[in-house]
Amino acid sequence: QVDLVESGGGLVQAGGSLRLSCAASGRAFSSNIMGWFRQAPGKERESVARISQTGSTTFYGDSVKGRFTISRDNAKNTMYLRMINLELEDTGVYYCAAGPNYLSYRYWGQGTQVTVSS
Repeated sequence: QVDLVESGGGLVQAGGSLRLSCAASGRAFSSNIMGWFRQAPGKERESVARISQTGSTTFYGDSVKGRFTISRDNAKNTMYLRMINLELEDTGVYYCAAGPNYLSYRYWGQGTQVTVSS
């Protein structure tokens, strides 16, 4: 069992930056692939980024490439999402997730709201 808690969301102007954190409890953090997802109002949830168990491999959605950076610190059981040059379209609820592979995320956080204003 892995419990996930996101933090770091908020209101930011377009062009600004935020860093989201996902704190995990449980012993299995380092054995899980971790991912960030987001859901904007009226839209389906989309994958933003994911990171392998050791952090050596990352993947980004096309809309965030070059602006977002995913990382993890297994010693702290925490994953991060650094977001720069935020755009209005980045607004949404951001969720972190964990699972044995990127097709099977078993654990989800409650989400943190990110609102980008003009």
